[in-house]
Amino acid sequence: MIVIICISLQPEIVSSPNFVVDVTKQGAKHSLVFDCHFPEDEVSHAEGEEESDIFAIREVSFQPEGDTDWKENSYTLNTDALDWALYDHLMDFLADRGVDNTFADELMELSTAAEHQEYIKFLENLHGFVKCN
Repeated sequence: MIVIICISLQPEIVSSPNFVVDVTKQGAKHSLVFDCHFPEDEVSHAEGEEESDIFAIREVSFQPEGDTDWKENSYTLNTDALDWALYDHLMDFLADRGVDNTFADELMELSTAAEHQEYIKFLENLHGFVKCN
């Protein structure tokens, strides 16, 4: 007798949200705003690989201090064409303020936990909806 067992392994759901870092300075009229994200190819580290940043800066802009609405007329610098040395300095600037790989890992863990809770609630609601006559 031959028994074949097929196990379908689903990839673990990991939430990697975009996030914004708003740096303010006392007496300044503007905040320095970093729009950050987790590039798809940087989210997981392979063993033995050199440690690299797991998040990236997508855009940088100055926004009026204390204004919660994003001003579309403010110049926004896309970092795709930015000099690599300046980009590294901006990443160091963030790291000096605690926005580094440790922060990014903790953000992903927190976001993933929240995502899993919402997923479970959704499945429970779906079950209740389908079960109801």
